[in-house]
Order: sequence, then C-alpha cells, then structure tokens
Amino acid sequence: MALHTWWLYVTAVFLIAGTPGPNMLHVMVQSIHHGPRRALFSMAGLMSAVLLCLLASAMGLGALLKASPRVFDVLRYAGAAYLLWLGIKAWRAPVSAGTEADPHTRPRAGALYAAALGTGLSNPKLIIFAAALFPQFLDVGRPFWTQLGILVVSFAVIEGGWYVTYALGGRSLARWLAPAHRQRRFNRATGAMFIGFGGALLASRV
Repeated sequence: MALHTWWLYVTAVFLIAGTPGPNMLHVMVQSIHHGPRRALFSMAGLMSAVLLCLLASAMGLGALLKASPRVFDVLRYAGAAYLLWLGIKAWRAPVSAGTEADPHTRPRAGALYAAALGTGLSNPKLIIFAAALFPQFLDVGRPFWTQLGILVVSFAVIEGGWYVTYALGGRSLARWLAPAHRQRRFNRATGAMFIGFGGALLASRV
C-alpha cells in the first residue's frame, strides 16, 4: 500500500486504540493487582480477541452482523452481560494491605488469559468497526491479502503498545493504592466504569 495511506491509517488507529475503554481498563486493573508481568497473560488474551475480531471482519462477519440485527443483538446482550458481571465483581472485590495478590492465591495464567479474551470479545461492534475502517485504506488495484496483513499487523502493534503503556501506568498507580480505603474506592470506580461500558453497549445500535 502507499506509504502516505499507511501513515493515515497508523495515525487513526493510534488515536482510536489509545482511547480508554474496557480493554485498556482491564489491562490497567490486572497490572495493579498482579503486576505488569502477570498482566502479559491478560494482554495476550485481549490481543487474541482483537485479532479474531479483525480476521472475522475481513472474512465478512461484519457485513453479516450488520445485515442480521437479531444475531448482533444476541452478541451485544451477551457482551453487555459479561461487562456488567465484571463491573459487579470489581465493585465487590476484597481489599488488602497491598494491591498485588498473594502468590498462592493469584489466578493462573490460563484464567487471566480467558478473562481477558472474554473482555475483548464482549463488544461485537469491533467487528463492524473494522469492516468500516479497513475499506477506507484498501487499494483495489493492489493485492488484498497483503494490504490486509499490513493493516492487521499495524493495528496489533499499536494496540499492544497501548497495553504496555496502560500496564506500566497501572503499576505506578499500585503504589498509591496501597492503603485499603483507596483500593476500595478504586475497585468501586473501576466497577462503575465496567458497568457503564456494559450499559452503553446495551443501549447501542448497529
């Protein structure tokens, strides 16, 4: 693809990916509670979800969801319910003298990955978003799959960069959250945000 087209795409994705949302909030929270290294498993789950959505969009699922409101609604309701459950879980999360979980009680890598994968897949609008975004930067006169590969890889690199940024920010915030009363306020704030994301998804339309 043309270099100037790629730069336009990179700029757009950089601004969109950096916007706080469920994925970035999830990375930050996991980094606060389990540290940046353990948060890598969460990042892997979120990235898997993003790549699945992008590839599904490329295979035509985005057009199918847009043409089938009932299918989209089923996915939207399921995703909203999952985000609401995350919000309630975060709101009611126990607090301790420190923000990192005890090594003997912290969740396994597979559990962190699965929870993040569920968070990343909770919003079916990502598939439709990709279906609307990609055509703006594809040149019909050039090989489709080569261009698509460039777009997907670029998206993944930028998204991953933002994951690391939020994880490091969460690690810095963890020191401030050492007192139990601050942890409680943070848990309720993040719980409210997840509930807000779920409510917004529930109220959204294609």
